[in-house]
Amino acid sequence: MIDPRALRTFHQVCQTGSISAAARSLNISQPSVSAAIAQLETRLGGRLFERTRTGIVLTAEGEALAARARMLDHLLRDAEEDVAATRAGLSAPLRVGGTPGALVSLLPRALALMEAQHPRIMLNVVERPDRDLLAMLRDGEIDLAFVTTGIEPPAPDMEERTLARDPFALIVGRANDSLPDRFSLREAAKLRWVLPEAQGAFRRQVDALFLAAGVAVPTDAVRCDSLLTTKAIVRSSTRVTILPMQVSAAELSIGVLRAIALEEASFERSIGARWLKGRSLSPLAAMLLSQLAA
Repeated sequence: MIDPRALRTFHQVCQTGSISAAARSLNISQPSVSAAIAQLETRLGGRLFERTRTGIVLTAEGEALAARARMLDHLLRDAEEDVAATRAGLSAPLRVGGTPGALVSLLPRALALMEAQHPRIMLNVVERPDRDLLAMLRDGEIDLAFVTTGIEPPAPDMEERTLARDPFALIVGRANDSLPDRFSLREAAKLRWVLPEAQGAFRRQVDALFLAAGVAVPTDAVRCDSLLTTKAIVRSSTRVTILPMQVSAAELSIGVLRAIALEEASFERSIGARWLKGRSLSPLAAMLLSQLAA
């Protein structure tokens, strides 16, 4: 069996980029770090990295072990925080990530549901692109990821559940009060746009709306992945965007933005959660999924 202390030492070498830096970080001698690495290599029967003038370069075996070392580091961190939370009378920490629109659509409702049963909780939230969220789930950095679902099958090591659906609309500011309450994307060329930049599921859905209308995605477009900035640009200019209704609910309710029905919106955006297959969810994460599904 691998010595977990040696694995944590290896993780620190990966994090710092060299044996000497890992030794300083761990406050131990360089020979001790080298001995721990040698022990791992003997146990596993292969080289974990090569030393260069600028630091270390992981081998294929080293890359595989580094992923497990990160998971162990996060597991031990979680154990410490769970005990500290329990001592303070709090629920065990729940870490969630998500794409901007999915978080806006699901997290406020999720938080209200959780606090109804657990008034004192520890919740950490990070906003990331789809690709980064998969890596964070695999490394154990987050328990759940809120994302756009239904575009393509999840990765083989992921579970996915759709929790809500939200219709798309053309979102405009007061400068576009003359636009009708229903709009065809075949007239897209006459408008100026703000559209998503990242090559994720949300952008693919928006692009699909233009494809359904038989028109090219507009080139006169500001590309922006910040929902806050997108809505601010639309609110203060003649530019328009396409967003799910729930994402714009706050601005729509006070009248600074207006939603116009899209004739080509033949499908709704679906949003939900992903988690690592085979990994036991914490009681708080499992309860959150159950309540949102209900």
